[in-house]
Amino acid sequence: MKKQMTALNWAALILGLLFLYIPIILVIFYSFNESKLVTVWSGFSTKWYSDLFQQDGIWSATKTSLLLAFSTSTFAVILGTMAAFALVKFRRFKGKTLFSGITYAPMVMPEIIMGSALGLTFVALKFSTGFFTMMIAHITFTMCYVVVVVQSRLTGFDRHIEEAAMDLGADGIRTFFYITLPMILPAIISGWLLSFTLSLDDLVIATFTTGPGGTTLPIWIYSKARLGVSPNINALSTIMIGIVASIVFLVTLINHYLSKRREEDEKNAHREIA
Repeated sequence: MKKQMTALNWAALILGLLFLYIPIILVIFYSFNESKLVTVWSGFSTKWYSDLFQQDGIWSATKTSLLLAFSTSTFAVILGTMAAFALVKFRRFKGKTLFSGITYAPMVMPEIIMGSALGLTFVALKFSTGFFTMMIAHITFTMCYVVVVVQSRLTGFDRHIEEAAMDLGADGIRTFFYITLPMILPAIISGWLLSFTLSLDDLVIATFTTGPGGTTLPIWIYSKARLGVSPNINALSTIMIGIVASIVFLVTLINHYLSKRREEDEKNAHREIA
């Protein structure tokens, strides 16, 4: 029996969407404002986009943020996938509860506590703060999200396909690269994108662990916003919204294709077993 949407459901849905998207729409709208005053509309103009790229330090901050996010997400995916395999494949081992707690702790720990703790740790170890320390800090707090995503996929897929491959003569390495990896690839991609987004968006932890030459885009935006929100910040936000929306759309198409292909591979594998 198909459940119908009630008026209350529609109202809650519409209010939720308005709450989420009205601020984004306003940012995009006022990025084309002629006036220097952010909330006063005086005419259509694209001058703030050209003005944005003439700001000191924006290209350096963007380059640092992208390189940091790419490095963080890559290492976080590698370490997070290994941790997820340990938690799923080895169901019982000494210290599993402690290992799980340490893995998931950054998800529930406030960023300001984690950032200050990591900053103090780097000072105690006499590390020169900068790009490297920010990368370590970002890997620490993004890896747990990769573990959750990959672990849920490893728990859900059919183990008999791996067993069938090994019965047919494939060793553990071949089974992983030809069977397991393609099946969990959508989860790995999702974990990589989630880590990339979290690292690119982070301000608090980066502020505590940064150093000379380690200015990221959020830090640059915050330093500008402290003097008052400028229309070129709206222009930058609009560009980032457009880039993120395009990436999400592309990844959705890729995941849809991979899901269909995975379903076909699973059906073919079941037919071969039968």
